[in-house]
Amino acid sequence: MPILDSFAAAIGNTPLIRLRSLSDETGCEILGKAEFMNPGGSVKDRAALAILDTAARDGSLQPGGTVVEGTAGNTGIALAHLCHARGYRAIIVMPDNQSPEKYQALEALGVELRKVKAVPYADAKHYQRVAGRLAADTPGAIWANQFDNIANRNGHYSTTGPEIERDTGGRLDAFVAATGTGGTLGGTGRYLKEHVDAVRIVLADPQGSSLLNWFNSGELKANGPGSITEGIGIGRVTANLEGTPIDSAVSVTDVEAVTAVYRLLYREGLFLGSASGVNVAAAAHVARQLGPGHRIVTILCDAGHRYQSRLYSPTWLAEKGLLEAAKAGRES
Repeated sequence: MPILDSFAAAIGNTPLIRLRSLSDETGCEILGKAEFMNPGGSVKDRAALAILDTAARDGSLQPGGTVVEGTAGNTGIALAHLCHARGYRAIIVMPDNQSPEKYQALEALGVELRKVKAVPYADAKHYQRVAGRLAADTPGAIWANQFDNIANRNGHYSTTGPEIERDTGGRLDAFVAATGTGGTLGGTGRYLKEHVDAVRIVLADPQGSSLLNWFNSGELKANGPGSITEGIGIGRVTANLEGTPIDSAVSVTDVEAVTAVYRLLYREGLFLGSASGVNVAAAAHVARQLGPGHRIVTILCDAGHRYQSRLYSPTWLAEKGLLEAAKAGRES
């Protein structure tokens, strides 16, 4: 491996890991792109880097400036690392319903953290709207605006998509990913559609999100009760998601996601978060739909240590009615 000259240089070029048990079960090759191996610990390192690089190039972010962002956690953590490395100040706004480990990480990273009540996007007190106003009121600040700043999807178009094409040799039947900001699916999906013949782009949608119904009928309507997942599932079409060449959508319940998370741990040794469970469960659905002999790539978003007090707590799982799902994953 080469010697890298910065934190930013270590972002990307994550490996594809063959998920052996599901691959053997479905007769397809299911590959997970190990985004938890980015230096900041998640796929959001890519979006944060692309946003900062774009803002520095266009002059909106000056040396010593401030970066403000509203986030469920992982983008804030990525920005905290990069802002320290590049001499920027970071102000992170988060809803108050995320896993405690994310707040602890941000506090340990030494950024200015502001918690706000979790409210619908239409509410002026929504964390994204608060971040936008705070950036406008802070001299020398930019709002990263990960949901509607297409630097996010452009970063995935220029890195994630080409890496997948390279590492699969262009032999790929489907790319499956959940969406929060829309950056991963929007950028990677665009690139793969342009460069890989007949690839299918599949939206993995957790319960409670509106995107399954939006894809099927054009109507933004919640698909069942809210999900335990963090950072994915949304009730609007972001600028990053808009125009993405999606071929189909798969709904994933919390039971399916938790079962997948525990199966990944006990069968593959992979300690991952709930969004990865959604992605892998959806990839397995796609494999069964396509039939044996196909190759499917999905995203392993982040590691499980950011969810230990919830997703990996028997008490919390029991409160959510998901303890049996975890057991099923362990025993599958």
